[in-house]
Amino acid sequence: MIGPPGAGKTMLARRLPGILPPPTFEESLEITQVHSAAGVGDGRLATTRPFRAPHHTISAQGLVGGGNRPLPGEITLAHRGVLFLDELPEFGRAAVDALRQPLEEGYVEIMRGQRTIVFPANTIVVAACNRCPCARPPDRCSCTALELRRYMRRLSGPLLDRIDLVCHVDAVPTIELVGGDRARGVRSRTIRARVIAARERQRARLLGTEALCNGDMDGRLTRKQVQLEKVLTGRLLAARDRLNLSGRGHDRVLRVARTIADLEGRQRIQEADLDQALSYRLDGLELLAA
Repeated sequence: MIGPPGAGKTMLARRLPGILPPPTFEESLEITQVHSAAGVGDGRLATTRPFRAPHHTISAQGLVGGGNRPLPGEITLAHRGVLFLDELPEFGRAAVDALRQPLEEGYVEIMRGQRTIVFPANTIVVAACNRCPCARPPDRCSCTALELRRYMRRLSGPLLDRIDLVCHVDAVPTIELVGGDRARGVRSRTIRARVIAARERQRARLLGTEALCNGDMDGRLTRKQVQLEKVLTGRLLAARDRLNLSGRGHDRVLRVARTIADLEGRQRIQEADLDQALSYRLDGLELLAA
């Protein structure tokens, strides 16, 4: 999420666990086991999805795990939940780049001597940042072109390629802040009902595979499960050639389009679903490059 301070980025991130389906019994066991291994939690079976929001001064070891006596990092403590990285460009480059493999594989491998330790890391990573270092409105921005380039250079291309949804969050109009209940939008429980219904469709479709939802699918399973009509295939290939989508980006667009259709209760992906998936990815990256 890209937007000015006070636009609600952190609030939106904290609301995300509230719209996700409650963890299944198997997921609750995984969450409890992770927290037990890390020495956190109260020892009881987890009933909610974790939410972790480490400070931007965290080290790569603290983020993905490690140490002389290897312990899980924040991305593992957020397993089956949400990891929120506020002010993403302020995180250390080594720490952020260490997320690349867990984001792709869903686990962290740590080697110590002749031993390899694997920590689960299947989590939704949500990040937020400002458009520029000064975070002022565009008409009052004092950042130079060099400062903007340095700010955005902190985010590597391979990391951005692993981000599915890039959204611009505008400042909330004053009238909505003082509008009381009239300014309220859709409530979390309403959205959660849609998400649960979409997850059930995905679970039924992915029965017999190791994936529990669209986000768990690898490239091979994505191409098998997400079938596009010829017109949409041509549209995606044209977008890929014009906008230099990587193979990873191509698969991620397919998964997002499939999820959009699931949220709408459709069996087939429509043109609007594909266009929306592309806009989340490409428009957001253009904002970062602006």
